[in-house]
Amino acid sequence: MRQLIQLRWVACFGQLVAILIAHEWLGVPLPVVAMLSVVGLLVIGNLLFTLTLDKTAIVPDALFLALLLDMSALTAQLYLSGGVTNPFISLYLLQIVLGAILLRPSRAWLLVIVAAVAFIFLSIAHLPLTFGLVSPAASDLAALGQEVAFIMVAVLLVLFITRISRNLRARDAYVAELRQRAAEEDSIVRMGLFASGAAHELGTPLSSLSVLVADWQRDPALAGKPELAEELSDARAAVERCRDIVSDILDTSGQTRGEPMGSVSAAELVRVLENDWSALHEEVPLQVTVEIPGQARVPDEPALRQALWSLLENAGEVSPQGIALRAHLHEEQLVLEVADRGPGFSLEQLAALGEIVRSRKGAGHGLGLFLATSVARRLGGGLEAFNREGGGACVRMHLPLIGQGEQR
Repeated sequence: MRQLIQLRWVACFGQLVAILIAHEWLGVPLPVVAMLSVVGLLVIGNLLFTLTLDKTAIVPDALFLALLLDMSALTAQLYLSGGVTNPFISLYLLQIVLGAILLRPSRAWLLVIVAAVAFIFLSIAHLPLTFGLVSPAASDLAALGQEVAFIMVAVLLVLFITRISRNLRARDAYVAELRQRAAEEDSIVRMGLFASGAAHELGTPLSSLSVLVADWQRDPALAGKPELAEELSDARAAVERCRDIVSDILDTSGQTRGEPMGSVSAAELVRVLENDWSALHEEVPLQVTVEIPGQARVPDEPALRQALWSLLENAGEVSPQGIALRAHLHEEQLVLEVADRGPGFSLEQLAALGEIVRSRKGAGHGLGLFLATSVARRLGGGLEAFNREGGGACVRMHLPLIGQGEQR
């Protein structure tokens, strides 16, 4: 419809110019008032169609009505200027071709019938077109009009069809992207079902391990050995971390669709990640840079914390000498950057960003970037990865801010 509206503005301007040139310059006697009135009605109709673009309610057969308006205006102009003897009679073909492209077959054939009836009507009834006292011969003016009409139809068809083709290619690309995302979501659902089942099964052994470690810590024989007590404390922290992860999986899988999502301070989210990393990965230094105000909040989603944790662990595996986490704001979005000093991404990994790929670490690995990308998309953000100058890689996650000042 937007393309038709633009084309109709061109038609209104072209009709206005043609009427004024023919009447004022070439001296062709025309009912100027009536023909300009038709142009005015066409302008009003185009303004009404323009207003419908911003409405949620779509007029049934709006494209057919729009082409019918153009054909009616053309019929009125041709009736006032010679009927079928007017060289611009070929403009009917433009309307028919556009109808064949934009309308379903039944409406396109109906437009053909309307054009045929209008052609027959104009061959029977029309105001005569006389060329008056002009220097060129009447045949020369008729030939000139036919040439202008031919060039106009050809140019408008090429402009319109190329733009429609570009829109169709863009739509096909969008549909292909939606299908790819649907396949990815299906993989996420299958992994989620597996993770939920595994979390239920892991709950009992983790509870048993927690009880055993607590008993060992209370054992006087073990408590008297400081080095062993420290290891037991680390073991208990690791078990509690596993239990928290299992709880997050179960909570996420049990969320009701449509349930309002809470929010958490972005700075607090980063601090929790920093504390957990320092407790479980003391051997890999984590440099944290926070450049966000305290009121900035993001969705309180366990999957988000798990996705960020996966990015940190991936970076720590390839860069044991240290990694960095930076949080800052850019265009009303929270940007979280995880940087490492490892070998960087290969071209294949960058090309397959957001897809399930087999990692060099073996089966079951290589899901961190895929899950992080999926979580970021689901929360309205995105994820990008690139290699840093001087070595290393960087993964950047964008997340929309929500509920400034909203309580958790």
